[in-house]
Amino acid sequence: MDERVREHAVVLVDWSAQVDPGDHVVVSVAEDAHELGVAVAEALGERGANVTTLYGSDEVGRAYLKGAEAGADGDVPDFEADPAVDLAIVETADVYLRLGGGRNTAAAADVDRETRQAYARANKGVREARMDTDWVSTVHPTRSLAQQAGMAYEEYRDFVYDAVLRDWEALAAEMAEMKAVLDDGDEVRIVTEREDDPDTDLRMSIAGRTAVNSAASVAYDSHNLPSGEVFTAPYDTEGEVFFDVPMTIESTRVRNVRLVFEDGEVVDFSAEAGEDALAGVLDTDPGARRLGELGIGMNRGIDRFTDSILFDEKMGDTVHLAVGRAYDACLPEGEPGNDSAVHVDMISDVRANSTMTVDGEVVQRDGTFRWEDGFEG
Repeated sequence: MDERVREHAVVLVDWSAQVDPGDHVVVSVAEDAHELGVAVAEALGERGANVTTLYGSDEVGRAYLKGAEAGADGDVPDFEADPAVDLAIVETADVYLRLGGGRNTAAAADVDRETRQAYARANKGVREARMDTDWVSTVHPTRSLAQQAGMAYEEYRDFVYDAVLRDWEALAAEMAEMKAVLDDGDEVRIVTEREDDPDTDLRMSIAGRTAVNSAASVAYDSHNLPSGEVFTAPYDTEGEVFFDVPMTIESTRVRNVRLVFEDGEVVDFSAEAGEDALAGVLDTDPGARRLGELGIGMNRGIDRFTDSILFDEKMGDTVHLAVGRAYDACLPEGEPGNDSAVHVDMISDVRANSTMTVDGEVVQRDGTFRWEDGFEG
């Protein structure tokens, strides 16, 4: 086993999930994440945790959904709401670790959109219970992910471990600057003006919201490894935004997305590729047409796009927005925020001809923050 696999497991268990002796930990292991699953189980055993292992397979999930379609005989499958076994597992867990890394990144591409939506709605309670745990998602470098990223397998492994095995405390201190700006702010405006792409001019309120310093640890209300972003929950969104970073949504390649917001809601949209997949997301429920997240990428250890949201949204010189569910950590106590069965991120590259202002003051220009060398005010 590559020693970096064990280092990855230690960072996940100790820094990210902060596992204590006696914790009940559910570990969902994807098809080709076996080595990381072994290393994580070993680390959990050494720390005196209790472990339940699940098989998290996109191919198995696809088979179930296609079978449900066949059994429904042309109708949308009627899924049981929040199956009791699934709900009991996550409700009794202290920690939930998802180890991604499947065999086929488009395994469920032929599942009907309405089936996906029905399944997502039926499992909303399970999803919410899982998010009440100290949950963390990470990924094991696999050949399918390397292929999706357009990289050799060995090259991709180096890329993943460069992003994961970082000085997270030092990065957390740097990102605290951005958190302070957002916590004190009322309105964010993002503007891009490019010759070959549609312009972005988007305003959103962040008043009363709390930004999360996403430093790859539940101690920071951060649930991804790698991480390296600061995010909050915007509302009252107005204007239009263009996302130029390709992404995969519902196993479909989506490229060059444009969204138009009025009164906080998407009223028009387009995509150069994958528009049907985008429409499927936006039609999931009313909350899917509102923003749940504004995120600012700050992990400069991630230096290229890989068509994986886990990495791409954390990359320095990017801003991302998610339609759908808002995270509770960003909301005032007792305020529900935007509610949806989906949370889908879309990314803009802001390295050129772009500004982000908070309450009229430029915080980032052309990808450089005002506290970094090279910032032009």
